[in-house]
Amino acid sequence: MLERLKRSWQLIKASWAVLRTDKELILFPIMSGVVMIITTITFFLPASIIFGLMSGGRDGETTSSILGVVGMFIYYLISYTIITYFNVGLVGAAMIRLDGGDPTLREGLRIANERLNKIVVYAAISATVGTILQMLRERGGIIGSIVGSLGGLAWNLASFFVVPILVLRDVSPWEAVKESTSLLKKTWGEQVIAGSGMGIVFTFLSIAIVIVGVFLVVALSSISGTLAAIGVVALVLALLTLGVISSALNGIFQAVMYRYVEYGTAPTDYDIESLRGVFQDKNKNKN
Repeated sequence: MLERLKRSWQLIKASWAVLRTDKELILFPIMSGVVMIITTITFFLPASIIFGLMSGGRDGETTSSILGVVGMFIYYLISYTIITYFNVGLVGAAMIRLDGGDPTLREGLRIANERLNKIVVYAAISATVGTILQMLRERGGIIGSIVGSLGGLAWNLASFFVVPILVLRDVSPWEAVKESTSLLKKTWGEQVIAGSGMGIVFTFLSIAIVIVGVFLVVALSSISGTLAAIGVVALVLALLTLGVISSALNGIFQAVMYRYVEYGTAPTDYDIESLRGVFQDKNKNKN
C-alpha cells in the first residue's frame, strides 16, 4: 500500500513537472472556465424566464418537467462539449511535451479542432449518462441519490482515459469509452489513489486559503471597507487560481498515466524504473 502511494505521488510530481515546464498549458482550463461561465449565464437566464411563464397547473407542470429534462440534456451536451474540447487541447499539448516537443496553445487547439466531431459525440454520450444519473438523484429518493452518486463515480473512473485515447487513437468515442474501461482494470489503483491524493492536496490548500483569507478580510474590515472588499476579491482570485492549476494538473496527469500504461514512457526527469510493473495486467500477474 505504501509503495503504491509512493508511486502515485511520483505520477503527481511528473504532472507538476510538465506544467512547470509548459506554463501555457494552464491557459486551457482558464479558457474552458470563461466559456463555461458565459454559456451558463446565456443558457439559464432565458430558461428561467421560460419555465416561469409555463409553470402553474397540472399541464404546465408536466410540460415544465419534460422541458426540464430536455433542457438539462442540452446544457450537459454543451457543457461536456466545451470541457472535453479544451481537455483534448490540454492533453494533446501535454503529449507533445512528453514526446520532447515544445507545445503551444495554437497546437493544442488545432488538435481539439481536428477531433471536434468525436468530441461532440462523446459529449452526447456523457450528457445522456449525466441526465439519467441526475434524474435518479432528483426523483429516486435516498436510494436513487446513492445509485446516482455511485454511478457518477463509476462513470468518471471508467471514462478517465477517453480524452488521451481520442488524442492518440483513431477510434470512435464509444470505442474510446470501452478502451478506457479496459485500462481501468490495469490502472485503477494508481488512478484512484493518485487522483484522490491530488484532490486531497488541493482540498487542504483550498481550506488553508479560505481560513487565511477570512482572517485577512476580517482584519482589513476593521481598517477600511474598501480594503476588506479588496481582500474578498483576492480570496476569490486565489481560489480560482488554485482551481485552474488543479484542472491543468488533472489533464496532464491523464496524459502521463496513459502514456506510461500504453507505451512505457514518461517525462525525461521521471524515474521510470521505479514504476516498472506498476501497470502490469492482472492476468499477466496470475501467470
